[in-house]
Amino acid sequence: MFSLSLALPMLFTMLIHATDSLSYALRLGGLRTRRIALAISLAGILLLVSRTSNMAQGPMIGSLVDAATRGANPHFATQLHWLMGAATIGTALAILCFPTMVKLSSRMVVHFEAAGSIPGMVRQLMKRSKLRNATYYITAPSWEMAKRLVQHGMPRRLMLLNVAVTAIYTTGVLSSLYAAYLYPDQAVAASQSTGLINGMATILLTILVDPRISLLSDRSLRGEIRLNRMNQIYGCMLISRLFGTLVAQVLLIPLAYWIGWIVSMM
Repeated sequence: MFSLSLALPMLFTMLIHATDSLSYALRLGGLRTRRIALAISLAGILLLVSRTSNMAQGPMIGSLVDAATRGANPHFATQLHWLMGAATIGTALAILCFPTMVKLSSRMVVHFEAAGSIPGMVRQLMKRSKLRNATYYITAPSWEMAKRLVQHGMPRRLMLLNVAVTAIYTTGVLSSLYAAYLYPDQAVAASQSTGLINGMATILLTILVDPRISLLSDRSLRGEIRLNRMNQIYGCMLISRLFGTLVAQVLLIPLAYWIGWIVSMM
């Protein structure tokens, strides 16, 4: 059931979701340094790499699909659930690293402004003195941080939207591949529906979630919202991402059947 052909995609999935989640740290670091435009630029690079990498997930687990189609892999559905478990682990690691990454991101944004370019910033950060000082910013999550998440009310609607978007994004590629296994006569069309599913998640994120976060960030820069409130909001967004990866476990098979029904109607 578990093999190298599964371990590599699991590691890849874990890194994708950890990187995607830590883009929030860059945005919060930009708020703390009042350089939000620079922070969004750096966060956009992380998101671009993460979402492009997510598209490469399909070919990496192609051998699992082929083996399942030949009847040589009876545990295909279980392996897909393991892959989504790797997404949950990656998000959980991002939560543990979040306080550290916020502090490092604050410095990274300042270095980006000073260097004027990504390569220049990387050269600055790779200096031995900078690497040695990085240990100063290591901060472990505390119980006080967890308690602050529920103070002054949680952004429930925003969190629910983020759960839905994360769930669709997490299971999109895997449900398409499972649909290809369930409907071998429509395997090519089902596997190519990956872009449709992820496109839906991206549209929902772009229209419903990101503008709200940007609005709150602007209000924070104008002094209408305290920075502590933004710390709480970004923390809640991370928690909702974690729950989204868990909801994806439930959506895997129903979404695969929905994809199969769609492609069979074409």
